[in-house]
Order: sequence, then C-alpha cells, then structure tokens
Amino acid sequence: MKRNNKTYSCRLIPVFLILIMIAGMLTGCGSKKSEFGESPVHSPDDLAGKTIGVQLGTTGDLYASDEEGATVQGFNKGADAVQALKQGKVDCVVIDEQPAKAFTERNRDLSILDDAFAVEDYAICVAKGNDELTEKINAALKKLKKDGTLDQIIGNYIGDDTKGKQPYESPEDVDTSNGTLVMATNAEFEPYEYREDGKIVGIDAEMAQAVADQLGMKLEIEDMLFDSIITAVQSGKADIGVAGMTVTEDRLKNIDFTDSYATSKQVIIVRNGKSADAFDLKQSIHQNFIKESRWKYLVNGLATTMEITLLAVIIGIVLGFVIAILRFSCDKTGGLKLLNWILKAYLTVIRGTPAMIQLLIIYYVIFASTNVSKVLVAVVAFGLNSSAYIAEIVRSGLSSIDPGQFEAGRSLGFTYVQTMRYFILPQAFKNVLPALGNEFIVLLKETSISGYIGIMDLTRGGDFIRSRTYEAFFPLIAVAIIYLIIVMILSVLVGKLERSLKNDEQ
Repeated sequence: MKRNNKTYSCRLIPVFLILIMIAGMLTGCGSKKSEFGESPVHSPDDLAGKTIGVQLGTTGDLYASDEEGATVQGFNKGADAVQALKQGKVDCVVIDEQPAKAFTERNRDLSILDDAFAVEDYAICVAKGNDELTEKINAALKKLKKDGTLDQIIGNYIGDDTKGKQPYESPEDVDTSNGTLVMATNAEFEPYEYREDGKIVGIDAEMAQAVADQLGMKLEIEDMLFDSIITAVQSGKADIGVAGMTVTEDRLKNIDFTDSYATSKQVIIVRNGKSADAFDLKQSIHQNFIKESRWKYLVNGLATTMEITLLAVIIGIVLGFVIAILRFSCDKTGGLKLLNWILKAYLTVIRGTPAMIQLLIIYYVIFASTNVSKVLVAVVAFGLNSSAYIAEIVRSGLSSIDPGQFEAGRSLGFTYVQTMRYFILPQAFKNVLPALGNEFIVLLKETSISGYIGIMDLTRGGDFIRSRTYEAFFPLIAVAIIYLIIVMILSVLVGKLERSLKNDEQ
C-alpha cells in the first residue's frame, strides 16, 4: 500500500509544478504602473554610481566600464539586458541605437534618452594578416557605396519612407566560383542581423551578401554569441565577423578591420515609469509560439538536442566501457601500468574541468583549422565528457562483483575474456543500470550549453524566442517543461528495463 501511495505522490509532482507555473503567470497579469518606477538616469552625466546593463563584448560594455563608480552587468544578449532593466535589476542599458529603437517600440515602459552616449563607425573584422581579403572587401564596399547599393540596403531597414520597400537581391548571373565566404554574426541585433521566418536577415546580412556577390563568392552565415565572433575569425572558423562591430584599440590587437560601412551611436535605455502593456494570455501565446511559426525553433532545437544526446551517449557508453574494463583489468592483474596511468590522467582531466570549457576547447582549438559540423563537435565533446563518468560507474560495478564469480568462470575453463563477457559484465550492467540512466539524463541537460558554439538546440531556441518577444516566462517555461517531460519518459523507461532485468533473474 505504501508503494502505491509513493507512486501516486510522484505522479502528482508534475501537476504541482504546472500549478506553480500558472500561479506565477497569473501573478504577473494585468496592466499596472511599473513597481520599479522611473530610472534614476536622465542623461549620460548620471551614470556614475549606477548599475548599467550591457551586452558582453560590445563597445557599450567598454564605454560603460569607464564610468567612475558605475557597476556594469554584462549579458550574453541585449534582450537579456533589457529584461533586467524592466525587472529593476539594472538602472539603465547602454546599447546601439537601432536595436534600442526596436526594444523600445515593443516596450512602452522603456525610453531612449535624447543625449547619445557615444558615436561610432561599424566595420567588418578580418583575421590578422589576411590583407588580401581585407583589400578585396574594401574595394567591394567602395563600389557598393558609390553605386548606392549600401544606402539602399540600409534604407530597407531604417527609414519611414523606404523601410521594407527596397530589399537587396543578388544578380541572376552572379558568379560564385571563388568559393565560400563564411560570416560570423550574432543574429539578435535588429535591424542589423536577426532571424525572420527561420532565416538570418538585416542590414549586415544583406551588406555581406552584396560584398560576397562582388567577390564572386557564396555567402554562408554562422550564428553565435557576440563575444565568440572575434575568436571564430581568429581561429579560422569564419572568414569575416559582421555584427555591428566598432573598431577599438583592444580589438585591433587581435583582428583587423575593413573600412567603415555604417555609422551609429550608443544610446541609453531607461524605464520611463509608464504602465507596461496589459497581459493577454492568448496574445502572449500567439506572440511567443504562433507568430512567425516560432514554435519551430523549439521543435527543431529539440531534434538537435536529442541528436547530440543520443550520439554522445553511444560514444560515452562504448568508450566508457572500454576504459572501465581496461582499468579493471590493469588493477586486477597489476600489468600495463603505463596504460593505466594514461587512463587515470584522462579521467582526471575530463572529470576535473567543466563541460563547457571542454566544448570550447574542442571547437576553437582542436578543430580550429577545420570546418567540421558544429553538431559533430558537440557530439564528440559530450561523448568524451560522458565516457569519463560512465567509465567510473562501470568500473565500480565490476568491482562490486564477488571475486569468486571470476574464479569460478576460470575454473570452468573459460578464458579471461569469456569470463568477463558471460559472467562479470552482465551482472555489473544490472548493478550500474540506475547510475547509467542518471548519466543519460544529466547528459541530456548538459547539452543546453551547445549554444556557446552557435548550435540552435532546445535551450537556444527558447532564448531566441525570448530575444524577439522580450517575454521571459513562456519561452523559459516551455523549454523547462519539454526537458521535464523527456526526463520523466527516460526515468520510466530505465525503471521498466531495471524491473525487466530483475524478473529475468527470477
């Protein structure tokens, strides 16, 4: 009877979680005056001693850091900084003018200060020493400026009279025989680069396409975190970086820049004290999931997450079992001491460093000179990481088997390998199955860091929706519920397999 009550209670846990989520949503309902009030910043002179939100690695980050007494909080995306401003976590946000206009147009409780914080020019970043490509791009930009193409591209995204009316289109007879031009960007910087109907569009995307057409090359755009763009260009993962980047002394130490193609300014976004938009459940669901088919980012992200997880688990199990058996054999026989030391070192390094660091090292260092698939990089990284933990799990399972079992197998005439295969490994597998199931679940959740190398996984899909709608609740909760459902399904399957193995014993 107690077992039934426990099962019933476990089944109620998801229900309680959903009720808590709904309660939290309803708490935020309604139109009301911002409880945080108007920002204490009214001009650039007021920034001293204030908390400033910025996007990591941007010039806004650099400029704000020079403000005496100010506390600078960096965020991976400008949308996250704006969300923090709305929630009173920062006093203001310093960001580029055009993205700031996009943010304030969708948030009536935010405004842009009249006084600009700084004026700057945007340019394309190129790897140090790649003078040939820099000169070719400069020549292309000069031609695009002269014939009015660059003004046309900018006018298609900025300007009341021209916005959306003059998109750039590649010539029908364009020659792309000179190879591929890989562009690194951060597609969360409207109107310069952002996603629309699943494609990366914006001023920078069209400008880069026009440049590629001039160079006789095919354009390929890689989406990644902003502070990863320079690293991608340095390591050869991308030929150019285009993301509304300003030339600074610090950046010039690591990369080169082309001539400027646009002028912008850094502005300050503040809370204006007005009422936020009224909460509308139906409209919010439509905005987050239905509009522009944004639900597809979650579906496609889930497919990528499951692909990475399943392939990484296969690598982890195969490599983990091999390492465990070798280490167990080395410890048991006392032989192959060098191999045992190498395996111990491998396990120490993998288990002693964060998975995210391993992912970045494999992508930017080990595979720096190759354009291998990002998904493959993630599979290798997570597979190697998981193998270290699986190896120790399996080794502990092997050690838990009574030594008499091994001796009995050998006394019956079985070889060492046969004894391991038919006697030891089956028993060890049953003992470690729950731990292996937990490792599978942990690995599934660990893949959420794949976005650091620009993979559109489930978590990044939710982040993208959040960056377009400026609503944190629905995208984050949707991602959390999807992970929760998958984990529950995996837990049930592991439980059934465990019971099946126990029944076989009987």
